[in-house]
Amino acid sequence: MTRSRALTGESDFMKLWSAQAVSAFGARITREGLPMAAVLVLGASPGQIGLLAALSRGPALVVGLMAGGFVDRSRRRGLLVAMDVVRALLLATIPVAAWLHLLSMIHLYLAAATVGAASVLFEIADHAYLPTLVATSALTDANARLSATEAVAEVGGPAMAGLLFQWLGGPYAVALNALTYLVSAGFLGAIVTREPQPAAAERPHWGRDVVDGLRAASAEKRVAPLLVMQGSNALFGGFFSSLYILFALRVVRLDTALLGMTIAAGGVGALAGAFIAPRLARLAGVGPAIVVSSILAASSMFFIPLAPADRLVGMGFLCASQMLGDALWVTSEVLAASLRQTLLPQAILGRVAATFQAVAGGLGVVGALVSGALGGWIGPRETLMIACAGMVLGTLTTAFSALRHYGAKA
Repeated sequence: MTRSRALTGESDFMKLWSAQAVSAFGARITREGLPMAAVLVLGASPGQIGLLAALSRGPALVVGLMAGGFVDRSRRRGLLVAMDVVRALLLATIPVAAWLHLLSMIHLYLAAATVGAASVLFEIADHAYLPTLVATSALTDANARLSATEAVAEVGGPAMAGLLFQWLGGPYAVALNALTYLVSAGFLGAIVTREPQPAAAERPHWGRDVVDGLRAASAEKRVAPLLVMQGSNALFGGFFSSLYILFALRVVRLDTALLGMTIAAGGVGALAGAFIAPRLARLAGVGPAIVVSSILAASSMFFIPLAPADRLVGMGFLCASQMLGDALWVTSEVLAASLRQTLLPQAILGRVAATFQAVAGGLGVVGALVSGALGGWIGPRETLMIACAGMVLGTLTTAFSALRHYGAKA
């Protein structure tokens, strides 16, 4: 029996997969809907969009610093269900506020921050939970399947967000996401595999948990470069989360439907990346595959600031970046996640995942805030060009690390 068929036959993995499929689709509606509402309904400025992006990313720093040990000392499935329910309730407040004509940037800021916090805790627990359901030999295939689901959501979610925004308005489109999180919680609640009893630990102390996670990630010479790359991608990726939608709407002059279809093109690329990742690892080795795919992914981002202020031609540039970049980023991310789950003990996975989230959150906030100010000063196009150069330099560090040799084929 092949690894893929073995995974398909695992009913509890299928429930986890189904849960993520449902929530991933709805999450894309919210991811695009909040900034769309801010720009087109509330007339947000570049600085306000930067703050919205920062508040979406900021919880990764706080939760990453506080929650790693908590996840490792807890039943992870219960945390996943709880965070789905919390996100559903939080998002339901947005259409209610819009219906009452009370929606404001303050409300969107609070929603972005609180939903972001719940999402980060969900992701930390999810990363640590997967090895409970899947054998080590099948982790790369399992992560590839989950990433494929994210890719399908990337195809359908943003396109649907653009259309729903035109039909219903962004705040009401977000209501669909609240429902998807409840469905996801139902699938997760149906998993029957019992988790191992969390190891007895010393009295919880978040500072010690942070040090433990950072030490474990840094001490493993093949994981440490991934942490460095995570920081670089978060810092300069914050530029894109802050300015991409504004750049596409105001500079390239796409409407919301075309923007949704443009982002959906990235889902096609991401789906290809999920398919390629395990095959590339078997062909070239995990380490070389991560190095090459991440450098090429960063380089492909230059298509974005090079897009001309022409609706059709500019959309072509953006679609090229979405398809090529997402394919390569997903390839790198699938293999990097599997590498961490393979090389590090399960008992520390929550703290290591929290370390990665904290690094991404802290530097992502810096990137979003800096880019919001810089975009208003020198312009969105020039700011995104700086971000592209920074991402390329960050990924190049992997080529000079022990990672490039890991699993290399002769």
